[in-house]
Amino acid sequence: MLNIIIFGPPGAGKGTQAEFIKKKYNLAHISTGDLLRAEVKNGSALGLEAKSVMEAGKLVSDNLIVQIMEKFISENSTKFAGFLFDGFPRNLAQCDILEGMFAKLNTKLTAVVALNVPSEELIARLLKRAEIEGRADDNLETIKSRLQEYENKTFPVIGFYEKSGKVISINGAGSIDEIAATITAEIDKLK
Repeated sequence: MLNIIIFGPPGAGKGTQAEFIKKKYNLAHISTGDLLRAEVKNGSALGLEAKSVMEAGKLVSDNLIVQIMEKFISENSTKFAGFLFDGFPRNLAQCDILEGMFAKLNTKLTAVVALNVPSEELIARLLKRAEIEGRADDNLETIKSRLQEYENKTFPVIGFYEKSGKVISINGAGSIDEIAATITAEIDKLK
């Protein structure tokens, strides 16, 4: 089973590359936000629990997110060649949780595809996205805050996976096709 985390700061192109990776390798795309919204929409017990937390303006606990992810993986493990994690893990505690979930499901992480992009380019990309998509959350002040939050809380996740030799560092500056070709070449080496 091919299990990959796509990792990088806001604006690095994770969503764009995730679309390509999941199609090329027949992976189920696990975006925690999408999974939460689907569970809420379906009215499942987990969805109702998540809904009450979200309506109270709080963050859904790591435990609840993992339960939803485990359910999704169990329901889809025979339909796909593996899973592509996008937006998880976001902190060191979630790394431990994910490792425990892999052990419970008798599988393991294959690789972390880390997209590295200079901060000036990230800001330019996010400002352009705001202009094209009309996203109010992509203004300069918010972008700088999100990048700082990433540096403080999420970037340390890479250190966790570097210890196990699972990180594939990708230059995320360049054309979408060039980056996709580099990612593909690296993943193909793992198969």
